[in-house]
Amino acid sequence: MKHFKLKHLVSVIVMFITATAFSQSNLNGKVADFLTFQPIESASVYIKNTTIGTISNSDGNFALKVPKEHLNDTLVISSIGYKSYNVVIESFENGSDIFLEEDVASLDEVVIVADPRPTTGNGIVQKAIERLPANLPEQAYLQKGFLRHKERNKKEYKWLIESAITLYDSSYAAGAKDFIKINVDETRKSYDLRDIDSLFTYSAYLKSIGSNAGNVSLNSVKKSALINAIKWNDSRVNGLENLFKGKLNLLRNSNATGALLGKNMLEKHQFNLDTILVDNGRKIYKIEITKGKDFVGLNTPNIYNEGFAPKGWIYIYYDNYAIKRVEYELTAASDVQKRRSKSLFDTQTMHKLTMTYMEYNDKMYPNYIYYETPKLVNTGDRSTNRVKTEAEPGFDKGEQYYYTVQEILFTDIIQETELIKEELQQNDWSADIFSSKPYNETFWKTYNVLLESEEEEKLILDLSKRASLYKN
Repeated sequence: MKHFKLKHLVSVIVMFITATAFSQSNLNGKVADFLTFQPIESASVYIKNTTIGTISNSDGNFALKVPKEHLNDTLVISSIGYKSYNVVIESFENGSDIFLEEDVASLDEVVIVADPRPTTGNGIVQKAIERLPANLPEQAYLQKGFLRHKERNKKEYKWLIESAITLYDSSYAAGAKDFIKINVDETRKSYDLRDIDSLFTYSAYLKSIGSNAGNVSLNSVKKSALINAIKWNDSRVNGLENLFKGKLNLLRNSNATGALLGKNMLEKHQFNLDTILVDNGRKIYKIEITKGKDFVGLNTPNIYNEGFAPKGWIYIYYDNYAIKRVEYELTAASDVQKRRSKSLFDTQTMHKLTMTYMEYNDKMYPNYIYYETPKLVNTGDRSTNRVKTEAEPGFDKGEQYYYTVQEILFTDIIQETELIKEELQQNDWSADIFSSKPYNETFWKTYNVLLESEEEEKLILDLSKRASLYKN
């Protein structure tokens, strides 16, 4: 009897998994420019009037899992500066190329309108920041999303982590430190193939715990101690809480003291109106971000994160001043930061951030986040013998410097009070993407993830030959 019950239970589980697999439709295609045939990266691909969607990768390709109940809905493909493409999902031809036509508004036509509105880049951005309380969520919500964390040197991937995450935010008005929560729901990752020889990270780790580093060498430090230092460095550099609760969450945390886009933002930034584009039928300002009089600093504990100059672009809707997209870079500008960046990381670009927002029920929610930064992992020789070391046969500079990329795609938005309350009570709320979790194969079969580019596919394949994404 017990055997029969167990067999029956297994059959039910198999039927459930099979039903789930067939309860959705897998869409795929490529987005390209109508005139140049060049791929369009980061085009929005979503189901109209929902938060289900994805973006195109650097090759213009996309993949989207659509629940069966939405097959009669409209698929929208849009990109800033182009006319949108709309099609009923059931009529969409998989594998087809979608060519978007350029759509640009007249800058002169907009600027000369007799309307008491700012006409300079600085004025428009200030207006947009003033309107954040009206344009960002006023009530608590949950978001479900996918994170891909990549670590590599200049030649190959060394570590890959993919996670399903939940974000809780009580509202724009509340302080991020106490009112934003992040949980890692599911994780799959490769083995960690980074080389552990960073004495600089080890020295910083000792200082953080109040220990005197003194003179250290690889011969005097245990490998386990170096690994502990690297784990500590992972969290302080690429921890999700740092990204969402810190200064780099540019809009959400603009009401915090010392925010990059806060009260005194024009001291460290200047904004120049470039042109007016069109996004999904709406006019949108394209504004260039340039440096101000003072350097930008992030005031990061235990890291010298000062002496930067900003650059990038910000896209703001003409009708309601809602910010659609921010492309933001911090490059080494002070003499101290230039020397540090070149020596430790071999780059002057220390932080590269893109944040795209989706409009849902007249409010703007995070949609896609891209964050890139160099990282102290395998730093090699930084002593007075460095030149000699780099001249030795077999030394490969491309393997010496590491950097990380984190991409986050948000889909579901949950606003129901009871569901939020239930999740807050049941969830342990751990934002640690580096901890090990059992691999849940069934979950990943039905979950929307970001599509890799052709280059990424090759690098991930090379990594998977050495360290399976699904075994750790």
